[in-house]
Amino acid sequence: MPPPPPIPPRIHTAHDDDRDTPIPDAKVATMIISPRPSGTAAMRIGVLLLLVLSLALPGIEAKIPVILDTDIGDDIDDSWALALLLKSPELDLKLVTTTFGRATYRARLVAKMLTIARRTDVPVGVGAGGRDGGDKLAAWIADFPLTAYAGTVHQDGVQAMIDTIDKSPGPLELISIGPSDTVAAVLAKRPDIAAKVDFVGMQGAVRKGYNGGAVAPEWNVKVNIAAAKKALLAPWRSMTITPLDTCGLVRLRGDRFASLKRSQDPLVQAVLESYRIWAGKAAVAELTESSILFDTVAVYLALPGGRKLVTCEDLRILVTDNGTTAIDPKGMPMSVATSWTSLDGYLDLMVSILGR
Repeated sequence: MPPPPPIPPRIHTAHDDDRDTPIPDAKVATMIISPRPSGTAAMRIGVLLLLVLSLALPGIEAKIPVILDTDIGDDIDDSWALALLLKSPELDLKLVTTTFGRATYRARLVAKMLTIARRTDVPVGVGAGGRDGGDKLAAWIADFPLTAYAGTVHQDGVQAMIDTIDKSPGPLELISIGPSDTVAAVLAKRPDIAAKVDFVGMQGAVRKGYNGGAVAPEWNVKVNIAAAKKALLAPWRSMTITPLDTCGLVRLRGDRFASLKRSQDPLVQAVLESYRIWAGKAAVAELTESSILFDTVAVYLALPGGRKLVTCEDLRILVTDNGTTAIDPKGMPMSVATSWTSLDGYLDLMVSILGR
C-alpha cells in the first residue's frame, strides 16, 4: 500500500477570518469496524486515527515553512528579526537568502548567527546585487569566514529560493525584510512561482513616514524602485506588509531592554554584542535601548495568530516612480498593518519570545 499523502502545513493569509480561533478539543468518535480487520484494513484505521489526532489535538499543528530574505548587516534590526524568527518554534525556517549586494558579508553574518543558534540545518543562499563590500558589522564576523559554516551555502541564492519553493509540498511564506533585489531576480526567472507563496514584507510607508512624520519613500523601496515594483505588484498567493506606519514605532526601552541585557541566552547575547559594534559602543553595558526594530514586525505577521496586536486593512498599494507606496485603485490588493491595537503588547511579546 502506498504511503499516505503528507498533511499540508497550515498556511494563513490575510483573509483567514478564523486564523486566531483555537483548535477545539478532540471529540470521541465512534467507528464501526469489522471484528477481525485484515492487515491492510488495520493499517488504514491506524493512519486515519493519526490523521484525526493530528488535526484535532492542540500542539500537533504543523509548523509554517518560511524563507527569510534579508539585507542583514546594514541596519541592526535584521539581526533582531532573525533572532526572533529562530526563537519562534511555530515557524519552520527552510532557507535564508541575502539581498541588496554585499552578499558574502551578509551571508557570513547569517551563517554565524545560525551557528550560535545551533541551526546549521538551515541553508544560506548568497543573493542578488553583487558580492563585494562590508559594513559596520565586519568586526563581528572577522573570525568567521563563510567556509566555517557547517551547513549548506548556496552560491546562487536566487536559484536556491526557487528550488526551496518548488520542493515545498504546499505553500510557504516569504518574509522579505530588505530591498527586493533577490525577490525580483526570482520573479524574473520564474514569475509563476508567486502563486505558491504568501509574501510578508517590511515595505513602504502608507499614511505615516519615519518617526511618525509625513509619508516619504521608505528605504527598502527607494533604493531599488524597479525591484520593489516587481515584488509588490507580483500575483502572490497572499500579500501582507508592515509599512513605517507600524514597524517604524518599535523600540525596546527600560525594563524590556534591561531584561534582555541580563539574558544568558547565547543568541540574545550575540545580537547585543553585534548591536554594540554597530552602535560604536565600548561595552554592552553602555547600551540603554534598542534602535528602531522595523523588521521584527514582518516576523510577527508571519506567526500564526500574528495579527491580534495590529490593525490590518485590505488596501490596493502602488509603488510610484519616486519610491512611495500609495493607496491607488490600480495597485495590488494586500493586507497592510496600518496601526497598532497594542504596541505595548507587541513589545512584551517580542521580549518573551527572545527570552525563551
